[in-house]
Amino acid sequence: MFSVSTEMANKAIELLKGKKAKDIRLLDIHELTTISDYFVIAAGSSTTQVQAMSDELEEKMELAGYEMYHKEGFRNGRWILLDYGNVIVHLFHDEERQFYNLERLWVDAKTVLVDNE
Repeated sequence: MFSVSTEMANKAIELLKGKKAKDIRLLDIHELTTISDYFVIAAGSSTTQVQAMSDELEEKMELAGYEMYHKEGFRNGRWILLDYGNVIVHLFHDEERQFYNLERLWVDAKTVLVDNE
């Protein structure tokens, strides 16, 4: 099961890179909580870009066979949450990313290195 989560997280990261997401982070939270195995966190420069990243993930993750259970925040486009069960994707506008700083809230999570190039 854990390897499926890793594959899912890596697929989300690959898709986000294709949409020019900034500051992509992968937090391994499986030892800290039962809500999920990973958080994928990324930022965009505008609400339009954040919504485009969300649309791309929703479409391509479904094509890859990953079911999304819940989505929040799309209309506003400042912080969109996509819940894939074992992987939760947080897409932020730059300002919200800095303000909420999920990495600080989940400081005990293991950060997995992501090549943001």
